[in-house]
Amino acid sequence: MRRPERLVRRFYDEVWNREDTDAARAILHADFRFRGSLGPERVGPEGFIAYMRAVHAALGDYRCDIVSLVGTDTRAAARMDFHGIHRGDFFGVPATGRTIRWSGAAFFETRGDRLGSLWVLGDVDAMKAQLGAGGDARFG
Repeated sequence: MRRPERLVRRFYDEVWNREDTDAARAILHADFRFRGSLGPERVGPEGFIAYMRAVHAALGDYRCDIVSLVGTDTRAAARMDFHGIHRGDFFGVPATGRTIRWSGAAFFETRGDRLGSLWVLGDVDAMKAQLGAGGDARFG
């Protein structure tokens, strides 16, 4: 397995699924750029960590599951499944207690031995439909 693929697996297992901020600081480049489907671009490990905490606050037991993963020497792409229990304000919708699920794709680039950027494209329409949200509601 190439280095970017190992970093991506660690990113989802340790950082997203365990909320390990030390792991985030260890594997994200100082200039890490994160652009997700749920809101504005975040820069640096601390910017990403703030975003991650907001998502986990809104979605209990939040998980990111890798469905498939491919990589080169400096890039990786993953097909993803995301899910969590809606326990806080999300897209302007108060907690419903329902489990919501959606799919997406994640595109990573490395910088040296760390993740340098990530662009996530998720099925926001499916997520909003499950929440009963409409319009231009944004998160983050």
